[in-house]
Amino acid sequence: MTANVTAEKKDKRKWRDVFRAFGRAHKKASVQLEGSAPLLNHLNELRIRVFKAFLALMIATGISFVFSEQVIGYLATPIGGMSKLVSIELTENIAIFMKVSLLGGFVLAMPIIVYQIMAFILPGLKHNERGWLLVMVPFATLLFAGGVAFTWFVMLPTAIPFLTGFMGITTQVRPENYFEFVTSLMFWIGVCFEMPMIIMFLAKLKFVTAKQLLSGWRYAIVIMAIVAASVTPTVDPVNMGLVMAPLMGLYLISIVLAAIVGRG
Repeated sequence: MTANVTAEKKDKRKWRDVFRAFGRAHKKASVQLEGSAPLLNHLNELRIRVFKAFLALMIATGISFVFSEQVIGYLATPIGGMSKLVSIELTENIAIFMKVSLLGGFVLAMPIIVYQIMAFILPGLKHNERGWLLVMVPFATLLFAGGVAFTWFVMLPTAIPFLTGFMGITTQVRPENYFEFVTSLMFWIGVCFEMPMIIMFLAKLKFVTAKQLLSGWRYAIVIMAIVAASVTPTVDPVNMGLVMAPLMGLYLISIVLAAIVGRG
């Protein structure tokens, strides 16, 4: 009889320990869930921001459909107009129309996309960091636009006649190849023109100084030559020189900006 009572007490103690352990685990999980609430809120905000940016891109692309034919005609100006292009595939013209529409939509939606990125980042930054970000975003936009303008007004009028008339051989240019060449060249030279902003940001983070940039000008020239050879359609001295000249000027501007940021 005594043995049975002892066994029942042990069983009750086991169940009591199980319930206590379950209660402790539940309390710990609740604390962890409450601690992860800010992260979940950030992820939810990021989801909303991404959705708004995507929606803006879709609407802007729809608007761009209306003007895509005019944009395509304008982009074909350096080669002499649409009549100079020869399509050899059945769906090639439609593919070009869609690509240009998407590119135009991206350009139109860029202010909203940048706003959504800034609205997500700014609350987590300090007051002085917000000021730098608000300065750098328009600065980066202007630099990229400068690179695109340089490509359109300087690079393309020089590169296209050279490429189509090389060795006196008649060249029949495909629309897909031509528009991919033009848009890629604009994009990558626009990215290269972001050099002052990137160096200024690195100087702000104390990764580089104006003195280091000035003493390493020889290495910078080699790097710029490699970049120019990569983004230009040919490696002839004329086209490479057209890219290297502004890059050198931008490098000097970068040194000045790094010195200003370093003093601050």
